[in-house]
Amino acid sequence: MPRSTPVAALAVPALAVPALAAPAARVHESLVLEPRDVRFDWARLPLHWIPDEPMATHVINVLHLLLPEGERWFVKVFKEALPLIRDEQLREEVLGFIGQEAIHAEAHQEVLDHLLGQGLDPRPYVRQVSWLFQRVLGDKPGLTPAQRRENVIERVAFVAAIEHFTAFLGNWALNSPGLDRAKADPTMLDLLRWHGAEEVEHRSVAFDLMVHLDPGYLRRVRGMALSGPLLVHLWVRGARFLLAADPTLQGRLKPSWREAGRIARRGLLPDPIRSIRSGLRYLRPGYHPTQEGSSSQALGYLATSPAARAAAAHG
Repeated sequence: MPRSTPVAALAVPALAVPALAAPAARVHESLVLEPRDVRFDWARLPLHWIPDEPMATHVINVLHLLLPEGERWFVKVFKEALPLIRDEQLREEVLGFIGQEAIHAEAHQEVLDHLLGQGLDPRPYVRQVSWLFQRVLGDKPGLTPAQRRENVIERVAFVAAIEHFTAFLGNWALNSPGLDRAKADPTMLDLLRWHGAEEVEHRSVAFDLMVHLDPGYLRRVRGMALSGPLLVHLWVRGARFLLAADPTLQGRLKPSWREAGRIARRGLLPDPIRSIRSGLRYLRPGYHPTQEGSSSQALGYLATSPAARAAAAHG
């Protein structure tokens, strides 16, 4: 059931957060990752929370289909990796990452419950996502200790590549005034920007863990080569599923790349070309996630987010 504590009526508009004065590297290095136990009230969320934009709404809604199972899987993989960590600071960062991702999963799960109450049943697609993470990407029985260690590191590399894209999406959400111009639902905007800010905040953890366990370049390439195409495939299928399952559309609206590009140019979706370029940047030798997004901006939004402020007040 959706949690009932409401957030403030209005989310902070994109680009309204002032940059902090400290240099970016110092801000990032001083971060202490802590879970923020946010609450959202979805009682008034319309099915098309971007007014008159069902395709943009449902393309973003794919997040709610993928993230509950995906982020629970992230948590499981990182818990399995904890005994392999030899650096105490990294261990603390991983524990903070685990706490944040667990809350992310629950926040997006509540949106799925709300969609079901509005007549859009997400469960058939979610069952497929669950099968992927639990059976295909889950534990492999019968492995030797050496094989199990290798399996854990391989899955950490997979998480690191996915986290690169979630940080890209988080940075986009923090810098997406088109959603404000379109009068998107303020509670959903706060969810997207709170989550996006935390993704930017912890954007280096999965990458640093991967490099700690295996500093080789090949592991990074393999993680992106597997996760990038899979993520695109799941997103396209998810958008098609939601548009077909939307009871108000009755199957009349079909997604297309041309339409997605048109919507992206209006600032309602991330630009597909920039998404591809972001994935290619990840493959550069010497790349590090701190080159993406701004920790200062993320912390600025988290200081003003209605949900995060309410969580801090009740903490």
